[in-house]
Amino acid sequence: MTTVREALNESLQACLRESPEVYFLGEDILDPYGGAFKLAAGLSTQFPDRVITTPVSEAGIVGVGIGMALRGLRPVVEIMFGDFVTLAADQLINHAAKIRWMSGDAARIPLVVRTPMGGGRGYGPTHSQTLEKHFLGAPGLRVVAVSDLDDPGALLHHAVFDDNDPVLLVEHKLLYPSTILALDNAEAYDIERQGNGYPGYFIKLRGSPETRLTMVAYGYMATLARDAMRSLAIEKEIFSELIVPTQLSPFKLDFLCQRASQTRHVLVIEEGTQTMGWGAEVSAGLHEAVSSNLRVGRVAALDMPIPAAARIEAQVLPSVERIKDMALELAV
Repeated sequence: MTTVREALNESLQACLRESPEVYFLGEDILDPYGGAFKLAAGLSTQFPDRVITTPVSEAGIVGVGIGMALRGLRPVVEIMFGDFVTLAADQLINHAAKIRWMSGDAARIPLVVRTPMGGGRGYGPTHSQTLEKHFLGAPGLRVVAVSDLDDPGALLHHAVFDDNDPVLLVEHKLLYPSTILALDNAEAYDIERQGNGYPGYFIKLRGSPETRLTMVAYGYMATLARDAMRSLAIEKEIFSELIVPTQLSPFKLDFLCQRASQTRHVLVIEEGTQTMGWGAEVSAGLHEAVSSNLRVGRVAALDMPIPAAARIEAQVLPSVERIKDMALELAV
């Protein structure tokens, strides 16, 4: 049984093995430490010349990655905690995402910036945030979220070799030890992969009747949504379906709109703060695209810094119970 951490580590190894153009940069990534979440374990031992430890300067790390990409390399940069990606916002939004357009397509930036996001570990206000919403909609920058479905390593491999534009790859901390739910071995669920490269997933409980509610969630929130689906079916006989997007930006609404037209009830779930978030944009797009008689609800983190104390942190972040409560409010 492979975990998300193992899949990503194996994918990094494969990328470095397949091409001398791949380099890996980040803080404290050399063995024996192997990074704060051990995604780099073993890499510097196998590839000492292409796994590069850096000073604590996120803007500098991403800037070096951009320069390497301009020279024809395919760098992968690790930001130790997603909270610190804000320090590299200028490099990502004003440089990496714009160079292709400012050069008349003469230069491309095949740069992957991967970073752990999210709470649930008691790390406090500056190490527990979900900040990808601040990068959504930036022209030229792709934002992709890992889940525990299918093959997370394939997302990383695709970003490194098949995407010639910059990619911000978001990995939730709580997913790292999670066992991957293989599509052909998901006993409780029917899971359909949609698309290639950065595929989405459509999930229903195996043998469930017609669904009354469409949930949409990414990353670790998709794990909570699956638990809520099962609980609602067992306890309330309310059957729902779940859409799990991988590419958050640019985001395509087509399939979600199709399902919303059928169920007429949609619950959008994210771990970022609710105000001005991904869920707000998805909700607005649904209301614009789908005819009247549509009910949309949202579950997100409360609009406040994330506490370090576990009991209070749990009150701020989304939970299975909050998802169930909102689902009941929508569907009953």
